Amino acid sequence: MAIEGELKEVGLADICQLLAMGRKTGCLSVTDRSNFGYVYFDEGVVVHATVLNRPDRLGELLVHNEVVVPEALDQARSRAAQENGTHYAHLLVEEGDLSPQELERFVRIEVEEAVYQLFSWEDGSFRFRTGERPDGGVPATVTIPAENLLLEGARRVDEWTQIRTEVSSREAVFTVVNEPPPQADLTPQQSRVLDLVDAKRTVGRITRESGLVEFEAARALFDMVREGWIQAVDSPVPDGEKTERSEIPPARRHLDLARAFQEEGLLDEAERELQTALEHDPTHAEALSRLAVISLRRERPREALQNLDRADEADGLSYPRLRNRAVALELMGQLRAALEVLDQGQDLSEGDEELELARGILLFKLGRGREALEALHRYREGLDEGVPPPVYFAYAILAAELAGESQVAMHLGREGLEHHPGAGPVLVNLGVVLERRGEAAAAEALYLRAVGETRTPPQAHRNLGDLALRRGDQASARAHYERAIRLDPELGDQVFLKLGTLFYEEGDRDTAQRLWRRALQLNPDNQVARTNLGMAGTGVGG
Repeated sequence: MAIEGELKEVGLADICQLLAMGRKTGCLSVTDRSNFGYVYFDEGVVVHATVLNRPDRLGELLVHNEVVVPEALDQARSRAAQENGTHYAHLLVEEGDLSPQELERFVRIEVEEAVYQLFSWEDGSFRFRTGERPDGGVPATVTIPAENLLLEGARRVDEWTQIRTEVSSREAVFTVVNEPPPQADLTPQQSRVLDLVDAKRTVGRITRESGLVEFEAARALFDMVREGWIQAVDSPVPDGEKTERSEIPPARRHLDLARAFQEEGLLDEAERELQTALEHDPTHAEALSRLAVISLRRERPREALQNLDRADEADGLSYPRLRNRAVALELMGQLRAALEVLDQGQDLSEGDEELELARGILLFKLGRGREALEALHRYREGLDEGVPPPVYFAYAILAAELAGESQVAMHLGREGLEHHPGAGPVLVNLGVVLERRGEAAAAEALYLRAVGETRTPPQAHRNLGDLALRRGDQASARAHYERAIRLDPELGDQVFLKLGTLFYEEGDRDTAQRLWRRALQLNPDNQVARTNLGMAGTGVGG
């Protein structure tokens, strides 16, 4: 179930209600273009939520509510940093510094606060991804009926409008002007907040140190302003006073937001945040590395190399950056240089079995079939008992055929289809081997299976077009070639050459010439396309 849209068109509360009623499981991501948040659902029930621009809210709540002492929290955080993937809250429970019940209680508070904050966003966009669940890095999951959150969230959104008339922002500062009279019946929240009002602390700091959620702290301040006990200070925030948001280094804050945008596929927004991070720290290696990845996804390899160079200058060689450098060089057609980079990374790979897979693919593209097959074999050995992915079988089939091992290629193809029966590249490449063995009918059957898959390989249509052309079925050939280039406009010069010839033979000279020009763009050395254009009476560059 794919749901996405703009918050100005559909309110987040309506989306949550839809997901709850449909008992959906997955992740709802929300952005207001300057922040990012997630809400996870399991069978329509909210189980986790977070907002990225907040610091460690759970740790704050535990310490300021005197559930965990600061020293224990610091030790757990330090240990968690060394044990990658372990949340410090699990370590606090393990050491007996925090009970499971208290952990669940404060995680629930943190989740509710995050959801209520998301409900207040009016601009931006949302997207729901079916089936996604919180990873192991969350402290705990909870079970909160969405209906409860919707009712309370609606109430708070309405009250926030009134509260902000007196509590304008997290940076606002208040001072006591009249002590509450002895008969005043202060709420527990008001008592906590009043003890912290000193003409210095901001609303953000008061919220943190009171151990209250933001709404409760702001509501207490609002009520006490209306009672005449406190008032806002007109002077700017005192030196050294930081808001909750500004406690995070600016570069890191923008980097965290960029990471979330990148994971959502919002590349423009991610790039914007990364550029802003670099304005704060021009040598931030991670920001430069992430910019390089975005450049690669947009097929801008030269730009990617520039950012990788800057990142290497900032903190030295990095294996992930070497891998991305090889991808950039491969996109530029510099296959030998890409292979040299991968070979350079072998000492830094720390047992990354994917390295041999990448080497095998490059060796095949360089026409070194035997070496490619050996590299792919080493990759498979590194998987132990694991089943290789479709890409392994797709290239291993062709590498074996190139190495003259036709029987090995056939065996790999059959095994690949046993493990991945719907893998288009495996179907197509096994079909290529069958064609070379003269088994055109069997090859065509595999190509037809491939085009029936959800993700149709454009090569399947191209090969079906070739088979149709050989048997004189020009109408079918044209239809398959047209589908092939719709799926991949960069598929290759030969398909444009053949399709142009078909149009020429049908009397459509203009379309033929356009297709031949495209063939020359993809391969300036295609002399047949050049000759055809000359015979058709047009200039090559026209």
